[in-house]
Amino acid sequence: MSGYLELMETALAELDAGRAVVMAGVLSSSGSSPRGAGAHMLVLSDGRTMGTIGGGAVEFAAAQRALSALHEGQGAIESYSLTKGEIADIGMICGGSVLVCFELYSPNEPERVGFLAACAELMRKNADAWVVRRVENGSVTAVGLFDGNGMRLLVGAIDECVLAGHFTSSAVCLKGEVSHYIEPISQSGRVYLFGGGHVGRALVPVLSSVGFSVVVLDDRPSLALRERFPLADEVRLCDFCSIDVDIGPRDYVVIMTPAHQADYAVLEQVLRTPARYIGCIGSRHKVALTREKLLAAGFTEEDHARVHSPIGLPIGGETPQEIAISIAAEMIMVRSGKTV
Repeated sequence: MSGYLELMETALAELDAGRAVVMAGVLSSSGSSPRGAGAHMLVLSDGRTMGTIGGGAVEFAAAQRALSALHEGQGAIESYSLTKGEIADIGMICGGSVLVCFELYSPNEPERVGFLAACAELMRKNADAWVVRRVENGSVTAVGLFDGNGMRLLVGAIDECVLAGHFTSSAVCLKGEVSHYIEPISQSGRVYLFGGGHVGRALVPVLSSVGFSVVVLDDRPSLALRERFPLADEVRLCDFCSIDVDIGPRDYVVIMTPAHQADYAVLEQVLRTPARYIGCIGSRHKVALTREKLLAAGFTEEDHARVHSPIGLPIGGETPQEIAISIAAEMIMVRSGKTV
């Protein structure tokens, strides 16, 4: 379960118990603020918080403002700025500013509860979904949920023509007299992890914690067990020579089987798919041999260039946990459209 979905699940449980909650979310940020658009913190009626919008003084002030919203029964938008001279005084290492939206959810407002439930359902389904907020004069005047098939509105009205071309994998701010904030809350696409050994087992919780949906596949019955991967969406027993997996353009593939031959068998199959990311564990010597074998089998240099191998960013890690972090970092980079 991704972190944001966990917040939503908790919020829905609180609402079901008759208790209101506030979801604080960063709409936009500038400078060196610690968290960007899309960071969330849930504030419960007893003052407890889940998630983070950056920590330090800003988060403390936001938590207090959320409690005020609960007591007042009304949401709000607040801007928090940190100048360089203030950083040392408040114990934060980052400057900059953030615009935070405080959304109140009450059990007495079934439309808002239903909207939150619809967001959570799309996230559970691993579907494309974006929340759109229209902001006028410092207030949210319309909220919609876009799922690729149209907009489900919570309040107000949103002109979808204004938003065309802006439903991406990153948060977007369209500023003007009337501003629109477009936040992706779920993106379709899974990680197909071939090989459930030590590194694979370390990788699953890391990927899950940053919002990736993971399917683990292994040909060893002793390893393809659900209890070994509690945070995976699925665990399957798989013949590496015939993977029988429908891999689409939003999917990620990580190959780390127990044998070079099995790695190559999987790689040869996934290179025939439009996978967004293909990573294969191995040394530079193995990469060179794999390239020769692929070219001999009729694949092109462009095909081979699609493969991230050696896999992961070169952070110098050696343990399964460190390697897992380097792989996840590379996949986050691809997901965000960044390059080294």
